[in-house]
Amino acid sequence: MVMIKLYIISGMSGAGKSQALKIFEDFGFFCIDNMPIQMVLNFVDICLESSDDKYKNIAISIDSRAGETLTYFESVLIALKGKNVECKVIFLDASDSILLRRYSETRHRHPLESGSLIEGIMRERKVIDGIFKIADEIVDTTGVNVIELKELISVLIGVCQCREQYLSISILSFGYKYGIPSNADIVYDVRFLANPNYVYGLKFKTGNDKAVKDYIEVQKEFKVFFSIFSKLISTTLSFYIKEGKSYLTIAIGCTGGKHRSVFTAIKLAEFLRNKKYKVKLNHRDIFIL
Repeated sequence: MVMIKLYIISGMSGAGKSQALKIFEDFGFFCIDNMPIQMVLNFVDICLESSDDKYKNIAISIDSRAGETLTYFESVLIALKGKNVECKVIFLDASDSILLRRYSETRHRHPLESGSLIEGIMRERKVIDGIFKIADEIVDTTGVNVIELKELISVLIGVCQCREQYLSISILSFGYKYGIPSNADIVYDVRFLANPNYVYGLKFKTGNDKAVKDYIEVQKEFKVFFSIFSKLISTTLSFYIKEGKSYLTIAIGCTGGKHRSVFTAIKLAEFLRNKKYKVKLNHRDIFIL
């Protein structure tokens, strides 16, 4: 039976539990919010028996919304020790003044608020004090933004410190005559390059074919362009990572989406993969007649 990693995310409402769970999801964890405590052991057994790798790294949140069932929390942890599970509890906290400010800004209702907001916060501290005392890690998010929280969690769980692995890049070639992709973060137009569509023997080939590749790559304009373009993309990607972006779609377009955009997308994908980025390459319009 394969060992699974289980992180239980708990803490104060407003301290960043939801953001933490999203961060775990970005790191490839299977995540469940507000799992009933009575279901944890059965769920873990299902994950242990599964052959699907996505159930080998799990993050679940358990907090004050569990109510009276929190009394079973410690016994569940003890039971997990008898299974093939590496389990850690991460407790997120913040100062009362910060929690008050965050709730005031978002205008969300505190789960334990029955009178004033501060009374709800005080009540919650008592309810989840048992989890606080046995947590493996306490993370104070007072003054911490989402990007910094991601860095903290990456250190706590020992994910790859290669920052390039934080960002999943999708490179998409397309034809302008069929519309610009609606999901693109960056769109670049390569219609300034000489079009193979008007060259004898190349019209019915694509940017995947050697003859088309050779035709485009020898163009002086392409060499100058790609040298600048690849450096620009490489430089800005580091800034996207710094800002906490996990997914980025770069769309490269030409007239029909069969020649110039396809070849340029292939070249950019090769360039970024050599720099250890995770890259998915798609050609949207290459087979349209």
